[in-house]
Formats: sequence, C-alpha cells, structure tokens
Amino acid sequence: MLRKASTLYGYAIQATDDELGKIKDIYFDDEKWGVRYLIVQTGSWFSRKSVLVSPYSVVRVDDVDAAVQVSLTLDQVKNSPEIDAHEPVSRRLEGEYSAYYGYGHYWSGPYLWGASGYPELPLRESIGIAPPELRPDEVVARASENPEDAHLRSADHISGYHIAGTDGEIGHLEDVIFDDEAWAIRYILVDTRNWWPGGKKVLISAQWITRIDWTDNAVQTSLTREQIKNSPEYDEDAPIDRDFETRLHAYYRQPGYWD
Repeated sequence: MLRKASTLYGYAIQATDDELGKIKDIYFDDEKWGVRYLIVQTGSWFSRKSVLVSPYSVVRVDDVDAAVQVSLTLDQVKNSPEIDAHEPVSRRLEGEYSAYYGYGHYWSGPYLWGASGYPELPLRESIGIAPPELRPDEVVARASENPEDAHLRSADHISGYHIAGTDGEIGHLEDVIFDDEAWAIRYILVDTRNWWPGGKKVLISAQWITRIDWTDNAVQTSLTREQIKNSPEYDEDAPIDRDFETRLHAYYRQPGYWD
C-alpha cells in the first residue's frame, strides 16, 4: 500500500508486551530512497526521549487502531545501542544497531535492502545476535569503512523544500509517499498552487529526482516546469492505485518501478 509518511505520525508503536511510543518522523536514505527507521517518541517508561525502529521489525500497520505492530519487546529496545535521533546517524552506529538486532545490512548489496528488495530478516536470525556468517564485530568494522556516509534524512524536515524543474522552480514538497511493504519511497508530493493560479498537487517519482540541495532546501528534478504543470493531478481523497501510477509514468514516458 502506498501512503504518505505524515499519515504515520502519531501512530503508536506496539511492541509484543506494551506500547513503545508514538511515531514522530521517518528517516530515509537519499540514495536508494528506502525508509530506514521510524523515529519513535517514547513515554515516561524510558530515559531516552526517542528511539529508532527499523522496518525489519514491523509486523503490520494497523490503520484502524492507528498502530504499527513490531516484533520487539520493551527490554530489547531498552538494551539496544543508543542512537541520538537529533544527531546525524553514522554508518558505524547503524552497524552496531544492525548487529544487536541481527538485521541485514541494507547498505551492502545491490537491492533496496541489500540482498533483498524487502526488509526480510536473515535466515537463522536470533535476538540480539548478528547472523552467524557475519559476527557483530565484523558488521561494525564493515560499517565503519564509511563512518559518516549514511545519507539518512528526515522526512519531516524535507517538507517545504522548493521543487525545481530543469528550467526553474515550480512548487514545494509537501510529503513523501512510500510503499509499506517494501518500505521504499516511490514519490514526493508536490504542491504547485503557490506558483501559478489554478495550480494543483502532483506526484513526482523519486527516480526522477537528480539532486537534493540540503543547504538551499531545494529538490532538483529532471522534468520541465511545463511537464509538471500538465501532469496528472493527485487526488488526496483517492488511493494511489496501479492505474494512476501507470497513467503518470506513461505521461512522462518513463518505465514503472514495478516493471
């Protein structure tokens, strides 16, 4: 299912034994466009104000109860490596986190999640222990090869960034839209209404983004303003189904990510 990142904000993270906290943001990487972590605001039960929860642990998203169920216990989270969500997350810290939970290494491999297109746990995984073919110290050492090069970005922070076509600005980024099975960001939601009378909201594939300027708060695309202006309108009251995606990609004459 495709959903806006902001729709998860405020959802409870339901551990196997109690509620962990509420989602306040998501971190994604700006290279492969994967949702890497849910940023969770904890309650009074924990000394840390926020913790990171990986999609590797997500069991299901429950929209009825506004909750995300995860295969973690409160004690597991309490004893996990401490990562400050308010500071840049280094690859070394990610390695320690991955080793503790026994997760795969999404940064090692050709696919969105390393060896797979989905956040699947390695075979023979065990709680708090890395897969037997790679010991925790090896995971950390391998992750330390590029210790600060994690490319993790806040979805909440990027909201409001200017959107530029090849010939000038055309709108601002309102949200990111991701697939909650692959945990892949498929589109950015762009509001063009402040840039010309009668403007509309449109979707731009993450694959059509050429650069993000984190200094100037701008997103550069490979599209012209005229293309974006005339693209199919995004209806917030309608689900993003494959028919709409097909029309969108056909309009831009681009292959679909599902092909």
